[in-house]
Amino acid sequence: MNAQLAKIKKDVGRLLISCPDRTGIIAAVSQFLYQHGANIIHSDQHATEQENGMFFMRVAFQLDDLAEKISFLKEQFQKVADSFMMDWRISLPAHKKKLAIFVSKYDHCLQELLWRWRIGELDADIKMVISNHPDCKPLVEPYGLPYYHIPVTKENRETAALEQLEYLHKEEVDTIILARYMQIIPTSMIDVYPNQIINIHHSFLPAFVGANPYERAFDRGVKLIGATAHYVTEELDEGPIIEQDVQRVSHRQRPEDLVRIGSEIERIALARAVSWHVNDQVLVHGNKTIVFPG
Repeated sequence: MNAQLAKIKKDVGRLLISCPDRTGIIAAVSQFLYQHGANIIHSDQHATEQENGMFFMRVAFQLDDLAEKISFLKEQFQKVADSFMMDWRISLPAHKKKLAIFVSKYDHCLQELLWRWRIGELDADIKMVISNHPDCKPLVEPYGLPYYHIPVTKENRETAALEQLEYLHKEEVDTIILARYMQIIPTSMIDVYPNQIINIHHSFLPAFVGANPYERAFDRGVKLIGATAHYVTEELDEGPIIEQDVQRVSHRQRPEDLVRIGSEIERIALARAVSWHVNDQVLVHGNKTIVFPG
């Protein structure tokens, strides 16, 4: 039975589409998959309501020997895509996304991702951890992952990025996770990984940028703290949002309590965002995302 399930998973594909909204899109996609012998496992779609709106679709399908047929399938689907002006891609879950985790000194998000990866909940292939500090190396070593310590300063940021890119390209990494990596990502790297770098930060504390935000939030008596996971763009912390979470707090919480609660929210929000990304549940449109259910 396990061999049969593995065979079915190997033959699963995911088709993601965004295009101008018009009638006949779902019918055309369904008919194409039917004509090529594919069985639709799951389908979800969303259309914006405004005039000249957009249509978004995610289809999971099963087709015997898909890996051998994928090139032909893509070639044939291009004809459908052209007729609807589609931006589209077909991915194979069997070909797991290759991740690199960037981290500084805070390890809570890193630990969450490594734990989910170890138990099989994060369906990806973590290739390395890169840090501007050596602190997290003992945590990473038991997982058998390479740990690259690359110091970063304002003066050497571009040079450090080139060194990081060497490691990333060598392992064909396609997604970078900033697990509380406390450095600005230069444009040179963002251009190589558009909508493929995911960051987490303490949102709902917008007035408390910089160091010790929870201390200053405590001084102001905040009632909500939260976290935002988003794709990285040139605008700092302004990229398309993938996931957000929030928790109510009160005057009873001390600054250390806010740090603990905030850390819990950060690691869960980031883990969700990464999981949705690697499972091809996220479509980016402008500065917004459409996140489909799994």
